[in-house]
Parts: sequence; C-alpha cells; structure tokens
Amino acid sequence: MTALARTPSSRSPRPKPARSTTFGSLRTRNFRLFATGQLFSNIGTWMQRIAQDWLVLSLTGSATAVGITTALQFLPTLLLGLVGGLIADRYPKRRILLATQTAMGAVAGTLAFLTLTHQVAAWHVYLIAFGLGLVTAVDNPTRQAFVNEMVGPSQLSNAISINSSVFQLGGLVGPAVSGAVISAVGPGYSFAINALSYAAPLIALARMRTGDLHPMPRVTARAGQLRDGLRYAAGHPDVLWPTLLAGVFGMFTSNLPVTLAAYAKSVFHSGASGYGLLSAIVAVGSVTGALISARQPRPRLRRLMAFGAALAALDMLSAAAPGQAAYGALLLPIGACTLLLMTSANSTVQTAAHDAIRGRVMGVYLLVFIGGAAAGGPLLGLVDQHAGPRAGMLLAGLVPAAATALIAAKLAGGHTREPGMATADGRDPGSLRPAIPE
Repeated sequence: MTALARTPSSRSPRPKPARSTTFGSLRTRNFRLFATGQLFSNIGTWMQRIAQDWLVLSLTGSATAVGITTALQFLPTLLLGLVGGLIADRYPKRRILLATQTAMGAVAGTLAFLTLTHQVAAWHVYLIAFGLGLVTAVDNPTRQAFVNEMVGPSQLSNAISINSSVFQLGGLVGPAVSGAVISAVGPGYSFAINALSYAAPLIALARMRTGDLHPMPRVTARAGQLRDGLRYAAGHPDVLWPTLLAGVFGMFTSNLPVTLAAYAKSVFHSGASGYGLLSAIVAVGSVTGALISARQPRPRLRRLMAFGAALAALDMLSAAAPGQAAYGALLLPIGACTLLLMTSANSTVQTAAHDAIRGRVMGVYLLVFIGGAAAGGPLLGLVDQHAGPRAGMLLAGLVPAAATALIAAKLAGGHTREPGMATADGRDPGSLRPAIPE
C-alpha cells in the first residue's frame, strides 16, 4: 500500500485563510480580466439561448423540437464530460480556452449567417447545437479548473462566487436584450451579437500575464486515467457528497422554470407577464446569494448541508403558499439559497480536489449535475402536468430533503479525509483509492 505524504511539488501549499471580502478575488488582474470577458460572453450566450428556442419554435411550430435542440446541446457533456476533464488535466488550460472560445464564436457566427441569409433549417440548428455541446464538454471543466490557476487556493471560493454572480447577471441581461432584438430585427442578430461577444474572453485570455498564474502539474498520458477520475471522486467524501448533493438538487433547481411557467399558467393565471415576474424574482435572489457567497469563508460540508436543508424546506413551504405574492416572497430566498448551495458545492469539490486531477473531478461533477438536470426535466414536467405545480414544488423539496438527511447521517457517522494528500512518489492521485470512512 502506497504511503501518503504531503508533496509541495504536486500540490500548492495551503495558504492562511484570507480576509473575506465580497470582491477580493477581483484584485487579481488575471481573474479581473477573465471575469470581465465572461460577463460579456455570458450575456451573449443567454441571448443565443433565447433566440435559438424562438427560432426552432418558429421553424417547426413544435415545443418538442425545442426540447430536442436543448437535449442535443447537453448530450455531449453527458457522453464526453470526463474526456473534457482529462484534456484539462493534460494540457495548458489557457490555451485550451483560447481554442474553445474561438470555436464557440465560430459556431455562433455560422448560425447567424444561416439565419440572416434566410437559409437556416431546423436540422442546421440541431447540428449546430450538438457542435456547440461538443466544444462545451471541453470548455466547462477547463474553465472551472482554470479559476484556481488565476487566483490560487486562498481566493478560490470567492472567485467561484464571483463567477456565479457573472453568470446570473448574464441571465438577467441577456434574455431581456435578446427579446428586444428578436422583436426589432429578428433572432439572427442575437446570434451575431453572441458571436461578437466571444471577442471579450479571447482578448482577456490573450492579455493575461502568464507569469502571474499559479502553475498546476500536468498529467502525462497513460491508460486508465478516466477511471482514475471516477475512483478519486468516489473515494474522497469531500468530493463525493457535494457532487451527489448537487446532482439531486440539480434535478429540480435547474428545472425550476418549468414549475414557474406552470404556476403562472394554471395556479395564478398571470400568463407570460407573471412567468417573467416570477423568473426575475428568482434571478434577483440568485444574484443576492452569489454576493453573500463571495463573503463566505472556506467552504465546509456542514455549511453545505445547512444550505441544502434550508433550500429543501423553502421549496416545501412554497408549495403551500396561498397566492402569488406569498409565493413570490419565498422565491427570493429560494434563489439565494440555490446559489449558496451550488457555489458551496462547487467550491468544496474544487478545494478538495488534487491539483493534478481537478479537471477530471470537475468533469465528474458537471456530469452528475447536468445528468440530474436532464433527468429532472421530464420528471418535473410530468408531475406538474398531471398532479399540478404545487405537487412539483413539494417534490422539489421532499426528494432533496431526504438526500440531505441521508448524507448528513453518513457524515455524522464518520469523518472526511483531509484534502491535499499526495502520493509519496508523485504519481497521479487518481491512481489511489482511499477508503470511504464509515
């Protein structure tokens, strides 16, 4: 049995906890450039999402076709997410991101050209959505793991929260801008704006000071490295439990818009405007939660369990809300708790993962999260349709509450292994499988 020892060459030394400030990670020039570029890119991405759904619906008249398009975009991550994580571990992350962001801009530009020249057909959109998904399967784990190289371990949690804030701001601005653009000049211009938006992250990546990055060990190719990522995630409680919790909650939090639409239509009878209002309340709560999360100290599993219990309780309570005002008031803390839970889960996994295997670990995390979201969509849709949206909201609380209780009981019966341990001979840490404490 291989001995475990701390090896400074294979793991960055653990820093003293930095004083928590809301925007502390933005003091790092490289991350400030990255976050600014991502803000523009996220706005463009949200614009394309809205325009893409509208275009497919206009071309086919079928809501099922819209669902197929979304499924094609997420399918590559389910099939190749682990491969994307392995690529992130093997090659320089900044160079990978330069390639993936360029490819995404080219894909958006192709869709813009086809739409603006009136040549676009539904099969074009399907193919482009799948192509975008292939690039995303590499881009997502690489982008997640690259954060640590920009800010280092001491500011990692804060940087992840800032990233979440940027994503939520994109979700607030992008759909509104896209709706105005579609109404004024059509969806093709939303695709064109998205294509142009990728110039921002590309400029940011190009202007980074590579000497200021925190270099991480890169893994040389050998057989079994994908299995190593799975073994590492399964064998480390501080990776396993946050990943499973994110997957269970992701089944419902990622599909909350399905239930909100059902509430607006069949419970409150407030139509599209009511749906927009409920969605905006969740988004405001999410931004608030991301800013609160940015001030949180180093993530802990107990705090993660507390966020999970609070979110599950709020979901169940909202199912009994008598009217739209009461329901909307509960959506604000639901949005905040959702962001606190997800950023805490992400931070816990990233800070626990060994530097040499972080890409594959994030590949596993994203695979479980997106897989949960994909499975939860049809399930929640069926419940909302046949038992009513209140039943869907109740289910969104009951199932995660049970998962949170089971994981908390498991943790109470043992202790989590200290992260940051490496093999004495410097081998890829994924080749070891520590025992899970009972």
